[in-house]
Amino acid sequence: MFMISQPSIIIIDDDKAILRTFSKIFQRNGYSVTAVEKGKEAKEKISRNRYDIALIDLCLADMEGTELFPLIDGTSPETLKIMLTGKSLYQDYIEGADALLEKPICPDKLLSLIDNKLKNRNIET
Repeated sequence: MFMISQPSIIIIDDDKAILRTFSKIFQRNGYSVTAVEKGKEAKEKISRNRYDIALIDLCLADMEGTELFPLIDGTSPETLKIMLTGKSLYQDYIEGADALLEKPICPDKLLSLIDNKLKNRNIET
């Protein structure tokens, strides 16, 4: 029997409430979830594991979220990188990101975006 593995996501945000909330939402929707608060911890997880999606806060306490891009691209180039920001000064594009969402984030919009990106990625490969 063929089993489809559940998609995996790493959520990287220094806001504990966001980590808790999105962890619950993604778990309820069938995702395997890893949640971390700091970039350093994210680097350790990313270097040891493969994720389908990386949900990354742009401004972490110990680094810019974009600093994780080279590691993600080197270990798992197919990982979708979705940036979150509370700063409205950023435009609709950050080089290397597959999507940019401004906080506060509507969970349904986020789930729909991820679902569409995963489907498109699977079609391309």
